[in-house]
Amino acid sequence: MTGRGSQDDSAQMRLVGAVIALTMILWLVANWAGRQLGWPSHYAFLADMAAMGALIWSLLVVWRIWRRRTGSPHQQ
Repeated sequence: MTGRGSQDDSAQMRLVGAVIALTMILWLVANWAGRQLGWPSHYAFLADMAAMGALIWSLLVVWRIWRRRTGSPHQQ
């Protein structure tokens, strides 16, 4: 793939990388703050669910880019 599609894929991969990194940092900070401040456990559960949502989104975007680059017959 060359040209505009490759640039779009690169931009999406950079976004995915930023989302994964920011998600992990925020998740670690939320867990640390929860322990330090004595937050109830359901806040930790919410932080876990938000992190899983961001990581699942990242996985789906990477999978879609991979399918597009491998020339899958079922392209979107």
